[in-house]
Amino acid sequence: MTAALVAGLVAGYGIAVPVGAVGTYLVSLTARTSLRTGACAALGVASADGLYALLAMAGGSALAAALRPVLVPLRWASALVLIALAVLGTVAAVRRYRGHQLATRPDPPPPGPGRAYLGLLGITLLNPTTVVYFAALVLGAGGAGTARPLEQGVFVLAAFAASASWQLLLAGSGALLGRALTGHRGRLATALASSGVMVALAVRMLVAPG
Repeated sequence: MTAALVAGLVAGYGIAVPVGAVGTYLVSLTARTSLRTGACAALGVASADGLYALLAMAGGSALAAALRPVLVPLRWASALVLIALAVLGTVAAVRRYRGHQLATRPDPPPPGPGRAYLGLLGITLLNPTTVVYFAALVLGAGGAGTARPLEQGVFVLAAFAASASWQLLLAGSGALLGRALTGHRGRLATALASSGVMVALAVRMLVAPG
């Protein structure tokens, strides 16, 4: 149970920490509207992360028996996917930092809490990196088919809680912290931190027994 909790928390923070376009919009939306609207938008992002974690768990359970004969190659492939995501994230962050290219799109009229939740939920669901990330974690670990339903639920809830806590931190951080996290150096630092988590998860699944 504790292992599932820790794994879910680490997985949730791994996908949530990098401050990209969604995080930047979340901070600016809160600054332009209210903490209530920002919190709803933050929960929209976390809901998408939790949903993808649930789908990855459910898919892993269904495919576990069929994939058991190729579990070792699958574990290596999943680890390589995580490492590739980490490398791509790092390269993109470094390029943005060196080029000082921040999004400057004009903001639409600020939405209310309900629209903010649905809007950020939809935007995050359209991000394929999220589902690839969770699928690689669950299938690569090889534990989706053997974990009990309660442990799977703990993993999903922990991933949701980790993502929600970070997104709510962004929403409630205020203008000063928002500028620090969404500025050139802040985005680089959070991207590197997330890439480090992904690499650590990849190494962990490679050295895991079985």
